[in-house]
Amino acid sequence: MKRFAFFALLFCTLAGAQQRVPVWPQGMMPDPQGHQIAAMTSEVAREGFRADDYRTPYLEWFEKPARPNGACMILISGGAYQNCCDMSLIDMWSKEFTAMGVQCVSLVYRTPRPVGLPIYQSAWEDGQRAVRMVRSEAARRGYDPERIGAIGMSAGAHLTLLLATSSQTNAYDPIDKLDETPCHINWAIANAPAYVTSDGESGTACTRDGYGTDVKLSEVFRFDEKTCPTSLHHGQKDPYSPMASTQVYRQLRRMGVPAELHLYPEKGHAALGFDRAVEFMTQMGYLGPVEAEVALMSRFDQDDARESCLRKDLWPEGKMPSAQPAQGTPYLEWHFPKNRTTKAIQIIYSGGSYQSNDPDGFEVAPTRRFLNEKGVTVVTVRYRTPRPEGLAKHTTAWQDLQRAVRLVRAEAEGFGLDPDRIGIMGSSAGGHLTLMGVTSSKHRSYWPIDDVDKISCKVQWGIGIYPAYALTDGLNAYNTTGGNDDSAVLAPEFSFDLDTAPMFLIHGDADGWAAMNSVKVWEKLHAMGIPAELHTLALRGHCFQRTASPGTGSYTWMDRIWEYLQPRL
Repeated sequence: MKRFAFFALLFCTLAGAQQRVPVWPQGMMPDPQGHQIAAMTSEVAREGFRADDYRTPYLEWFEKPARPNGACMILISGGAYQNCCDMSLIDMWSKEFTAMGVQCVSLVYRTPRPVGLPIYQSAWEDGQRAVRMVRSEAARRGYDPERIGAIGMSAGAHLTLLLATSSQTNAYDPIDKLDETPCHINWAIANAPAYVTSDGESGTACTRDGYGTDVKLSEVFRFDEKTCPTSLHHGQKDPYSPMASTQVYRQLRRMGVPAELHLYPEKGHAALGFDRAVEFMTQMGYLGPVEAEVALMSRFDQDDARESCLRKDLWPEGKMPSAQPAQGTPYLEWHFPKNRTTKAIQIIYSGGSYQSNDPDGFEVAPTRRFLNEKGVTVVTVRYRTPRPEGLAKHTTAWQDLQRAVRLVRAEAEGFGLDPDRIGIMGSSAGGHLTLMGVTSSKHRSYWPIDDVDKISCKVQWGIGIYPAYALTDGLNAYNTTGGNDDSAVLAPEFSFDLDTAPMFLIHGDADGWAAMNSVKVWEKLHAMGIPAELHTLALRGHCFQRTASPGTGSYTWMDRIWEYLQPRL
């Protein structure tokens, strides 16, 4: 790289950094403004700080990893485009990624906001130039010029998204030969991106929480042909609305660009889910070859943590509603742990297109064994299938679920358990059934037959695993538009009544029963003020967990469920 006499290499104050390199040659920086500097707030706070020594944005290179894997990460601070304040994040990211074998470099761009230009303009100019410099350094520093990612927080995430979606638009006029180098990045990790929707793009928190028929994605994001895979992370209570991330995710899906969306209940403006970002990079192969997949049933193949199992039919003889001979007899099973740690109860059932269901298959047995190991009492349900004749596909299964919840509540105290701490969990069609149980417990699915049916079938939480049939473009099969069109709305059978419970949702991004089933459910719950968590998994289809590679979100997904459950147990 060309050196300029006016700017000597400086040693970095952050742990592990080697050198600083100016982004622009002297006198050639576009749109210079006298009030702007390029410095972390820790530098500004130092005694003797002189603004004139910090007018030029710079890259701060960290030490070469001990075992390089050929990847490079650009680290971008937030600070509302008023400053660069995320010293602790930059330090953490650099240490973690360097240990993984990734070359790290921090971009310190110009702040505060420019006058007379968009709030991001000078930072975007600095960012595009920085990517060109990083790409030009690949051979010398030992990484692949097409394995360059970026991670940012808040305004830094906004800048990260600009680099991810808009590299084919020049932020500045070329000044030298370096500007012939492409400035696209190969993946992006956006933490709590600010200013993304039109109700906040001028530089404020979202004035309408990212909602409204006239609230759109900011047009600054071009989503051009070089738009790269992206992992989005957002807290549900962030004033820079999580709707920003759901809207970016939807556009990436429309384009067929692999993406992940991670949304956290009860969390505000913060960088969340770093481990999920690492799993995304692992799944995409950015950290090296993806390991061979392992069958879930082989990982959880024993009932060693179960004390006993008790089976019970759901309905008294001759009293089952909407009985049809081909559907069989529904039942539930109590699975009691040897070492109980909570009085809460988790009900689990499988999918199967409402044509079949298996309480001992891969969608149920591993999770009940996992939860028994954690000391949780699990109830599994075998509901009626195949689909009933002359009724909606889910009708008899919904009846069975409401009855199962009532029976569990009725018997809980007798087992020393809490009748008011009951959650439901299902996959695929079972995920649809979970949505019925969560959103429509005040809606009667059958006429009461005994005193059990006087008990509420309200649940305290629901866990939907790749729910199918949740949108109008896929009421009975695949989502014909991927759920991405605004015309694909939530299925009419979901009441979203006043007893609607909090939810956890997880879905494969490449699922034909589209991830937008989960995303649009999450958006509805968010609009109602109901806490909800959501994770989508890049490159993963339906039944993402049946086999999965270690180190990916499809392998660790039950840990996410356990993290979600702990405050509720």
